[in-house]
Amino acid sequence: MAQSSVRGEGARPRVRRAGGAGGAGGAGGLGWDDSPYDENGDPVHRTDGGSVRTADGDGDRTADDTMPLKPRGHSRHGGGGGRRHGGGGRPRRRRRILRWSATVLAVLILGTAGAGYLYYQHLNGNIKKKDLNIGDEKDRAAKSKPNAAGQTPLNILLIGSDARDSAENQKLGGAKDTFDTPARADVQMLLHVSADRSNMSVVSMPRDTLLQIPKCTDPDTGKTYAASTSLTMTNDSLGRGGPGCTVATWEKLTDIHIDHFIMVDFAGVVSMADAIGGVPVCVDANIYSHTSTGHGSGLKLEKGTTSIKGKQALQWLRTRYGFEDGSDIGRTKAQHQYMNSMVRQLRENATLSNPNKLRKLAETATNAVTVDDGLGTVTKLYDLSKELKKVPTKRITMTTMPWVYSSDGNRVLPKPTDAAKVWRLLREDIALDGKDKKKTTTEKTSSDPAAADDKIGVIVQNGTRTSTLAPVGGRASTVTQLLVGKGFTEAKADTTTATAEDTTVIRYPSADLEGDAQRVAKSLGIPTSAVEKSTSVSGITLVVGADWRDGTTYKAPEDDDSTPASAKLDKGSDTGACMHVDPDYTWS
Repeated sequence: MAQSSVRGEGARPRVRRAGGAGGAGGAGGLGWDDSPYDENGDPVHRTDGGSVRTADGDGDRTADDTMPLKPRGHSRHGGGGGRRHGGGGRPRRRRRILRWSATVLAVLILGTAGAGYLYYQHLNGNIKKKDLNIGDEKDRAAKSKPNAAGQTPLNILLIGSDARDSAENQKLGGAKDTFDTPARADVQMLLHVSADRSNMSVVSMPRDTLLQIPKCTDPDTGKTYAASTSLTMTNDSLGRGGPGCTVATWEKLTDIHIDHFIMVDFAGVVSMADAIGGVPVCVDANIYSHTSTGHGSGLKLEKGTTSIKGKQALQWLRTRYGFEDGSDIGRTKAQHQYMNSMVRQLRENATLSNPNKLRKLAETATNAVTVDDGLGTVTKLYDLSKELKKVPTKRITMTTMPWVYSSDGNRVLPKPTDAAKVWRLLREDIALDGKDKKKTTTEKTSSDPAAADDKIGVIVQNGTRTSTLAPVGGRASTVTQLLVGKGFTEAKADTTTATAEDTTVIRYPSADLEGDAQRVAKSLGIPTSAVEKSTSVSGITLVVGADWRDGTTYKAPEDDDSTPASAKLDKGSDTGACMHVDPDYTWS
């Protein structure tokens, strides 16, 4: 591997403090309860007048008479089943009737089988597909490793698009000056399904989170969008070539390999909510999301629980003015309540076993979603829904990425230590609800060997400030001299005060510097769990945290796999969840 004379030199955070959700679902959301297809994705067929049997003959299911039919494997019944009657035999007329009846039956079976196949193909044709990741291949996160039983976690990015590219979407929301402009990813939720399917952790990212968006190339036009040189709102990623750029942005930030994405727009949310038949939501006071200047979603509900669907469901998912503190953080909490309630509704609603209702849901879902090629057929979506159904409702946990306000207070940034810890927990397949058995952690070792100590550039920052204590003066210089004494002669102190860190952390921007960062950690006795990839730095950056305010020997805190307190958890089983209404948006 080619190396510069000083690796990581000039490493300084590139954090420019710049100024500056729809809904998601698909394939029956998170609990499509049944399907008009068998496990192989083939249409089921009738074996008699009142039951449906899959192609392999397993299990009868009640079927509506209009269920797409598929013939069983053809078999010829020879003379073993009947007897010859010596001499006279049976009348010729009866034989002709039997032959005619058999012919008609064969035509009917083949005809309905063709209809079933055509319907299956029709559903597949409904599904819109886009490339999974259109960023640089070198920035892709490594695939999740299987557990001891050979099971692999699933990471799925749900994207709610605010596209106003059709008459229907334009009618449903947004200012006219945004019609036909690039869509934005106003809802982004990462679903992490554990390898053993015992739990699911969902992390939302506020749409106004400031990040560095990577270079992306639109697969349809060939246009390349350069990586953002300053911090940019994450929802802009969708307009840089499609959902594959949003996926690339998440992977670069979290170092989590994303297996699939599912994207839905305004019209898709409305149609899915109608097909489900309504989702119960709760507010603790009457709410009307409307301002004197015309802002707000228009949501108007009475205090208590209401089953919402159609346009009202979209209003709920888009409401900011009226919930909590009026920020995007409150909006993500409302989205969590809706998603959790929808899961319970789908799993508890027995009417979804009705074939006609299921067909309507299948039709709606396939029309509503855009997915990657890995989910591009009804069979694949159904297989995914079966995996999601394995997770008990009580083990579904949702949260919003830990965040801090940007310098101007108008946007948010990932909270350095806490957000990184959430990403680590997902990478290591540790449930956010804290109910996993304690896992033994091993020190990470990069496959990229470290350079010589005197060739590794390190910037040292002082992050020792706490909520009650001022930063320790000269701390960055002290630790820099410690590094120089250990042979890291290119280490330099940043005399400005860094963002406060509870624990000492070492950050690196790209995979080719991971080995160097781990080498710095080892020399100081810092565990590799404190070494993290980050887009907020341009080289190896050591931030001395509040856990190392004095001395020259670092004492690592005990390893802790608990979810940070700043990641407020919303439980899938919480039937009492109720959104707090801002008193300025109530009515009587």
